Amino acid sequence: MALRSELVDALKRLLKAQGLTYAALAARLGISEPTVKRMLSKRTLTLERLEQICGVLQIGLSELAEEAQRGAPALAELSVAQEQALVEDPALLLALYLVLNRWSQGEVLARYRFSEPQWTLLLARLDRLGIIELQPGNRARTRTARNFRWRREGPMQRFFQQQLLPDYFGRGFEAEHERLLLLSGMVSRASALQLMQRLEDFAAEFDRLMAQDAGLPAAQRVGLSLVLAQRPWSLSLFSELRRAAA
Repeated sequence: MALRSELVDALKRLLKAQGLTYAALAARLGISEPTVKRMLSKRTLTLERLEQICGVLQIGLSELAEEAQRGAPALAELSVAQEQALVEDPALLLALYLVLNRWSQGEVLARYRFSEPQWTLLLARLDRLGIIELQPGNRARTRTARNFRWRREGPMQRFFQQQLLPDYFGRGFEAEHERLLLLSGMVSRASALQLMQRLEDFAAEFDRLMAQDAGLPAAQRVGLSLVLAQRPWSLSLFSELRRAAA
């Protein structure tokens, strides 16, 4: 079928935002790169193929339609200034979290100590920062890609490491929906790369489940935070037991 140019443009923006080249998309679909280029240039994709591409992007057709309506390229990451504004104002950071998780205004005002004017001001600030598009009735459309990432070594990552991690790990993981696994061992370099890819795949699955459940009322969802990490590491306590290098 022939697709509207807006949908094809949206597909191209999302591919770029996720760092997927035509060659990478072709490999994921099991077809040639020229075939991918031809499909997108001539806008001749079957519904099945369109759904396959959306599957690679970890989005649904409805989200593709939203992106097509949005028009502007989705933000794969925020700017340093945008992140800095968020870490300096917990209420603003909370507002973004609630918008990204599609809380309605009624749900927000029922759960948090915001008045309607305060909530409107927070949304207006996010709009001025270019993170959301504020629409009539205090509805908000995000300008970020659904699976955007915080900047490496940026304000949010430093904020998380310095202030949020101690809070996150400050108590046990024994309650419902909680689990802590600390694994340590020696593997080959090839296996280490394989584990890194598994972390990426798990993060993509988390994104997919969030999108799948986004339409549910807030009361039927659980706010989860996952910390996925891997690095070659040896306890500093062991360093003094090592032999000096020859």
